[in-house]
Amino acid sequence: MTREVFDPSSAAAEATRKILKDTLDGEARGVVVDSPPGAGKSTLVVRAALELAAAGRPLMVVAQTNAQVDDLVLRLAEKEPELPVGRLHASDTDSYDKALDALDNVSTSTKAADLAALPVVISTAAKWGHVKGVEPWRHAIVDEAYQMRSDALLAVAGLFERALFVGDPGQLDPFSVVGADQWAGLSYDPSASAVSTLLAHNPELPQHRLPVSWRLPASAAPLVSDAFYPYTPFRSGTGPGDRRLTFGVPGDASAPDRVLDEAAESGWGLLELPARHTPRTDPEAVRACALVVRRLLDRGAATLSERSEHPAPVTPDRVAVGTAHRDQAAAVRRALADLGVAGVSVDTANRLQGREYDVTVVLHPLSGRPDATAFHLETGRLCVLASRHRHACVVICREGVTDLLDEHPSTEPVQLGVTVKFPDGWEANHAVLSHLSEHRVRHRP
Repeated sequence: MTREVFDPSSAAAEATRKILKDTLDGEARGVVVDSPPGAGKSTLVVRAALELAAAGRPLMVVAQTNAQVDDLVLRLAEKEPELPVGRLHASDTDSYDKALDALDNVSTSTKAADLAALPVVISTAAKWGHVKGVEPWRHAIVDEAYQMRSDALLAVAGLFERALFVGDPGQLDPFSVVGADQWAGLSYDPSASAVSTLLAHNPELPQHRLPVSWRLPASAAPLVSDAFYPYTPFRSGTGPGDRRLTFGVPGDASAPDRVLDEAAESGWGLLELPARHTPRTDPEAVRACALVVRRLLDRGAATLSERSEHPAPVTPDRVAVGTAHRDQAAAVRRALADLGVAGVSVDTANRLQGREYDVTVVLHPLSGRPDATAFHLETGRLCVLASRHRHACVVICREGVTDLLDEHPSTEPVQLGVTVKFPDGWEANHAVLSHLSEHRVRHRP
């Protein structure tokens, strides 16, 4: 029997074809698309917007942040410079990227009525929620739909007739500044994601998934897929050997250099510090993060990939450090500044969500902790941190996290009617740490 060879481009193209067919020709009022990290959500949104505009279907696009909106406007302008696009924005002076003012096809306004005649109008969910007194659009596209709360969807639902919802179910849940326990388990829980509430009330809606991650390398996709997307598996768009991370300067046998060599070889590295309960801004772990970045840059790291025949240097803007808390990120920034490193992105998982780098360094959320809270065990947080890289990821963690997980009793109250999220954070952390243990380098600062 001949074994069928998986063709990522054909698989992705076929999935896109079915999505666009349901979006343009289907009769359902909504179409849901699940996407793994780096599968081309934005590319799909832009493609669908262009096809709807070409078919003469007035379209509104809903994104979750101003940065996402501006990025979509720029992508549309790049793909179709002649297409008139409206950028609906708030009255704040910095509510949109002023680079849009230089684009002849882009009109900006604080009033939806000024832009309603244009083929495509784009804004944030928060801004759309205040729009009144306009004729509904025939179509809407909701980007990052899993990060949109259901109350935000309710606020804009009267503005369109049909919608395409695109998002990543493995990322962080929608953020709420107030408790929502009183609505837990109810079908109208305002803190639930827009997609989960939509499907709870409309289970018959067409659902699709993008099967290929073009970001994650062949070394990372199997782990991320198994640990965070067991019911919607995906493959890498590249194969073993298609991408390489190299160094112009040999390592000096220090732990940071050895973990970098391991990550360059296998795609993963675990720099493990001695077991200890520490403050959240663990000075030794923070300095280890900074040292790994410093050595990565000092050794002249370069990447080879399907994007270019020639090596591309790993510059600071292609490196990120991810943490669970803002004070940890601030401590890492100070440590990098002390080592003379500038230009590296250092932020929390919430802020790194949706972004892509060549190499990432991650301070494990449970490193040095005496307990495992629901915040630190949230599946989406670890998923985001472990899925930002194109080439390699180095995780900094103190020894003993697996024991902490085994000793951690669930103290969260059981709530009737609440769908259990699978995989849970306990299981996902065990899966990731089990894999990382094969790429461990012990660090004794």
